[in-house]
Amino acid sequence: MAVKNPSSKSTSERPLDVTQAKAQFQDQGYLVLRSAVPGEVCLRVKKEVETALNPLVGPAEFEADVGYPGAPSDRDDVGGTTPRRLLHAYARGGQLQRLAENSTVGATLRHLMDGADVMLSQCHHNCVMTKHPGFSSATMWHQDIRYWSFDEPELISAWFSLGPENRQNGALKVIPGSHRLRLPRGRLDKDLFLRPELAANRDLIHSAVHIEIDAGDVLLFHCRLLHAAGKNLTGGVKLSPVFTYHSEKNLPIPGTRSAGFPSIKLEC
Repeated sequence: MAVKNPSSKSTSERPLDVTQAKAQFQDQGYLVLRSAVPGEVCLRVKKEVETALNPLVGPAEFEADVGYPGAPSDRDDVGGTTPRRLLHAYARGGQLQRLAENSTVGATLRHLMDGADVMLSQCHHNCVMTKHPGFSSATMWHQDIRYWSFDEPELISAWFSLGPENRQNGALKVIPGSHRLRLPRGRLDKDLFLRPELAANRDLIHSAVHIEIDAGDVLLFHCRLLHAAGKNLTGGVKLSPVFTYHSEKNLPIPGTRSAGFPSIKLEC
């Protein structure tokens, strides 16, 4: 098995073996698997998602629900019923379930998790991010693990691209190596987003990189990696299925949101 260099979109570069990929993930906190999903599969998933959006098949989260910069103020405002996420993607079955069980992603995750069985969380992400033009919001800098409760802060999310993702349509930005930081509480605001007005945080944000990916590419990123995203400034909707995985040895803490639904074991 091989993966491409996560810092480049070129398909002509020499592939990295899994040992190099693991070292890169441990150092940078993210990894891009180029062409991990066949083009025809992306088309089938995209069609399934578009069917669920029009008419909308819930459950869903709306832009007005989150209150992020650029979002409508409430559901009665113009654009207030713009979906932000289709929820419970795995339980919808069909193409989304098969995508979450992608063999290339599963095998890579198993290696990154030191050979342990890979479990898909049905409590976190497990959705399709739907970034619409006009009413999409910006997502500020944050670490996912601050909202999750597991024995260890060691989970990996897989962001599946169904089409081009770039600066214009709100692709993810990440701060390489930030998964290794232990940030003092004072560098985060009341909602646990990075405070951009602080000098130390400005220097950190300045080191960010945009993750530009194409249909079939998959971004793997650590739950402690600082990431953000801009608004969709194009005329098309960006659709991005996202699933989160953990080792069988890393259990959700009982009584928390992370234990609300059972995890699914991948056959990889």
